[in-house]
Amino acid sequence: MLRNVFVRFSLVFILALGLLGIAQARDLNEIIESKTIRIGVNPNFPPMSSYGATNEFEGFDIDIGNAIAAALGVEAEFVPTETPQRVPFLVSDKIDISLGALTRTTARSLLISYTAPLHTEAMAVLTTDKLDITKWKDLDDSKYTLANMRGNWTVGWTKDNLPNAKLELVDTIADTVRLVGQGRADAIVENIDFFMAHTANYSNVNWRVLSDTIFVAYCAIGVGQGNFALRDTLNIVLHGLHSSGTVNGTWEKWYGAPMLAPVVETAFF
Repeated sequence: MLRNVFVRFSLVFILALGLLGIAQARDLNEIIESKTIRIGVNPNFPPMSSYGATNEFEGFDIDIGNAIAAALGVEAEFVPTETPQRVPFLVSDKIDISLGALTRTTARSLLISYTAPLHTEAMAVLTTDKLDITKWKDLDDSKYTLANMRGNWTVGWTKDNLPNAKLELVDTIADTVRLVGQGRADAIVENIDFFMAHTANYSNVNWRVLSDTIFVAYCAIGVGQGNFALRDTLNIVLHGLHSSGTVNGTWEKWYGAPMLAPVVETAFF
């Protein structure tokens, strides 16, 4: 995820290579024969994935995971996988695939393989019609207050790139949206897709996202290193889910708005 602090990758390497060791990933035939695909999902990341009111997993990743399993003719077994566990769980064969907004990075690709992109994460500006700006750099002014969450890597990014803006820090995504909705902050500079659903709580506010996107990351499905038959088959499944509109429709269902930077569907992967 964009909010990950990338310096943690050194810890991932240590866990994956040293403590857990490298296990042989189940190949496609073994998954089909077992009639189950083990899917790593984050248990605390709504609306991507989390435990719902009935203590069952729900969210974007769950719907997509079930669609993938159905395409393979197997059942989905969702394995709780916290953010730092995603790569180690793949390396140690605790899961067959990892969802959970797994951003493609060079560091991770040394340990695992990726499919084509499933979705994006776009860093941009969420504000209202009260703010007459068009570029994110326009926020670099002491007259503007930006809402963010304590501990987010984007807090440091904002201090470096918008040093003149004021910062108001809170604890949750809902709180950041509340600050802007109530007029106590002017904008949010973050991975805006994860914030859009909360804007529905302020129907009297005219929300807008600046078209001047700061950064777009591509998140894919992680598989075991060299597990090419599984990866290639998943790419075919993803092609169908993208071309049918399933991915974008499922995203809008859970996030309350279209993906800010949709994946451009292609038959080549």
